[in-house]
Amino acid sequence: MSEENEMKHVLSLLVDNEPGVLARIAGLFSSRGFNIDSLCVGETKDPKFSRITLVTHGDLSVVEQTKKQLNKLINVIKVVDLSETASVQREMALVKVRASREHRAEILRIADIFRCKTVDVGSKFYTIEATGDEEKLSAFLRLLKPMGIKEIARTGAIALAQKKRKEERRWQGLILVVSWKRW
Repeated sequence: MSEENEMKHVLSLLVDNEPGVLARIAGLFSSRGFNIDSLCVGETKDPKFSRITLVTHGDLSVVEQTKKQLNKLINVIKVVDLSETASVQREMALVKVRASREHRAEILRIADIFRCKTVDVGSKFYTIEATGDEEKLSAFLRLLKPMGIKEIARTGAIALAQKKRKEERRWQGLILVVSWKRW
């Protein structure tokens, strides 16, 4: 697999909420030498099912093959590559940053600009909760780095596909009709 064809893929899997399902999915990746960049699992609104959001890198043909193999697993109900569709993606990070006297106000200003929450205040450190897409979190961390980041815990991506609204579909149909009549 050449690195120039590799791209990030966010896979959303709907699976049975049963013991061993995650192990089988991770084993499928491991046995083929694929890395999982991040992995988040949680119960859906129906407790019989879980949603797994998995981020990996690879070329399209490898990811397509992986999706087919995932779909063959008994407890996997649905696999969607959200990299190919409109989706909402978020990550969360807890960041413990050194809060020296000269940087305290600046740390709080940066947290406010990025709409973060200060969840713990100590005499030497602040712990800040940041939520957003990968780019937002990376920019936030770059600004805090000079002040002294002591620890970071990140969730990895969670994501859901966006559905087209009826209005958008109606407008798209109308535009097609208007365009057709002009010819």
